[in-house]
Amino acid sequence: MKKVMAFKILLLLAISITTVGCKRSSSSNSSRATGWDINSREGGFQYNTQFKEQETAPGLVFVEGGTFTMGKVQDDVMHDWNNTPNQQHIQSFYMDETEVTNKMYMEYLDWLKRIYPPTEENYKAIYNGALPDTLVWRNRLGYNEVMTENYLRHPGYGEYPVVGVSWIQAVEFASWRTDRVNEMYLENAGYITRDAKITSVAAGETFNTDTYINAPTQVYGGNDSLTNPENTRRRVNTTASGDTTGVYAGRETGIISPSYRLPTEAEWEYAALGLTELRSYNIYRGRKKYPWDGQYTRSGKRKVRGDQLANFKQGNGDYGGIAGWSDDGADITNEVKKYEPNDFGLYDMAGNVAEWVADVYRPIVDDEFNDFNYYRGNVYTKNAISEDGTVKIVTTEEIVFDTLPNGKVIARDLPGEISQVAVDDDETYLRQNFDRSDNRNFRDGDKQSSRQYRESFGDEEGVASETSMTSKMYNSPKHNVDIDDSTGALIREYDKSNKRTSLINDEVRVYKGGSWKDREYWLDPAQRRYFPQTMATDYIGFRCAMSRVGSKSKQKNKTKN
Repeated sequence: MKKVMAFKILLLLAISITTVGCKRSSSSNSSRATGWDINSREGGFQYNTQFKEQETAPGLVFVEGGTFTMGKVQDDVMHDWNNTPNQQHIQSFYMDETEVTNKMYMEYLDWLKRIYPPTEENYKAIYNGALPDTLVWRNRLGYNEVMTENYLRHPGYGEYPVVGVSWIQAVEFASWRTDRVNEMYLENAGYITRDAKITSVAAGETFNTDTYINAPTQVYGGNDSLTNPENTRRRVNTTASGDTTGVYAGRETGIISPSYRLPTEAEWEYAALGLTELRSYNIYRGRKKYPWDGQYTRSGKRKVRGDQLANFKQGNGDYGGIAGWSDDGADITNEVKKYEPNDFGLYDMAGNVAEWVADVYRPIVDDEFNDFNYYRGNVYTKNAISEDGTVKIVTTEEIVFDTLPNGKVIARDLPGEISQVAVDDDETYLRQNFDRSDNRNFRDGDKQSSRQYRESFGDEEGVASETSMTSKMYNSPKHNVDIDDSTGALIREYDKSNKRTSLINDEVRVYKGGSWKDREYWLDPAQRRYFPQTMATDYIGFRCAMSRVGSKSKQKNKTKN
C-alpha cells in the first residue's frame, strides 16, 4: 500500500512539473504586450525568443566599454594641444585581435580577382583599386626592393601586417569582410545553399548583407534558387492561409552580424590602454603611458627581463638591435602575436604598424558637445529608391568609379549593393540631433568657427557651401586630377600656391599608435597623427572593429564594487 501511495505521489509530482514546465515554455513565447503567441505555426509575429548574446565574429575579441580619460595624460613635449585630456565613455565593442595581415588581405584580393576578373575592361579598376601600393617600400637612398617585390605576397610575410593600404581601401575591406562573414552565418543556419559562396557566384551575382535584409529576393542577382527552402536545409512553417514564414533571416533572427568597420579614435585609444589592470574597485589607480603597465618599454618579468615589449625604432640607425641578440626581434614590421597582448587580449597596440581609425582629423576633440562614443566623420546616407518604389540595386553596368586626387581609380560601389544617396529634409526636418547629411566639419570648419566669420562669402545671401566652410577654416592645398576625354590620360594639376596654411581638410584621417619606423614617443596610445585618406605608407596598417549589441558585459552576475 505504501509503495502504491509513493508511486501516486511521484506521478503527481511529475505531472505538476511537466505542467509548470509547459506553462513556462508557453509564457516565454507569448507577448507581454498582447498575450498573443509568438512564433505560432499558424502565423503572426515571428521573433527569436531564444537569443542569448552576440556571437563573437571571426578574428575579434570582446572589449567591455566604460569611462576613461582620452588624450595625453603623460608627456606632451610638443605642447601642440593636439589631444588634450577629456573624459569619454565608450560602449562595449569588438576589435581584431591583431592587425589585418597580408594573408587576410590576399584572401580579399583573391575573391575580387575571381568575381571581377581584371582582364575584363569593365572590372579592371575594381581589382587594381584594391591592390596595396607595394612601392611605398622604396627609398631614394636605400635598397628595399626585396620588400617591394615580396612583402605582400610571399608566405614568409603572410602573418605580417598589411601596409600600403589607404584609409579608403581599409574601409572597403571591412565592407567586404562583413558580407563574407554574414554569408557564412546564413549558410550555417540553412538559409543559403551549401558552398553557394564559392560555386554559384559571379559578377552581379554576389551576396550583400544590406541587399539581403532590404530586398532578399534580389540577392545573388535575383537567383532565388540559392535561398529557396527546397534547396537549403531550412525548414519553414506554412500558415493556415498557405503562406510560408522563416524563408529569409532578418535582423530579428539574431543571425546577421553587425558590420565590420574601422574603430573610432576613442575606441582605439580605450582598447589600446587596457586600463583594467589599473582598476581598483570603481576607480583607476593611476595613469598609463603604454598598452602595458609600467613606465618602460622593456619587460621586468624574470623569464623575459630586458626584452622589448613592442616593435619600434630604438634610435638613429637602430631598428632592431645588435645581431644575435635583438632588442625587439624585428627590423621592419614583425609577425603578429610576437609580443605580449594587453589586458583586453589585443596584440601590437603599440609598435609594429600604426593604424588607421575612422575619424576625420581635427586638432581638438570636441568633448564639450559629446562625451559618449565620440566620433568625427559621420556622413549619413539612405537607400536609393527606384521609380517602382523598390531599393535600387547596383548592376554591372552601373558601377560608379572615382578618380582620387593621387590619380588612383577605385570603385565606390560594387554590383549587388544598394545604391546610397544623401539624407534630405525627410530625415532632417525639425530634428534636434542632426540637420544635414555631411557632418565631418560640424562645429569645426563651419561658418561660426572660420576666420572669415564676419565676412560675407559663398552665395548672394552670404551662405557658404560646406566645401568653402572647411577651406576657409583650414586653407589646405587643392590638388586636382582630371581625365582627358580624347585620350583617357590623367591630367594632374598640382596646387602650387604659397598661401596655403594647413594640410587639414575633410579627407584627412587620424592614425594611431607608433610603428616600426617611429621612436618611443609615439607608442603612447594618446598620440595622434593624420594622413590623407587616399594615400598609403609603409608604416600604416589597420584592424577592424564591430559594435556590440545588447548587454554591456558578458558576465551574467558581475560583482558590483
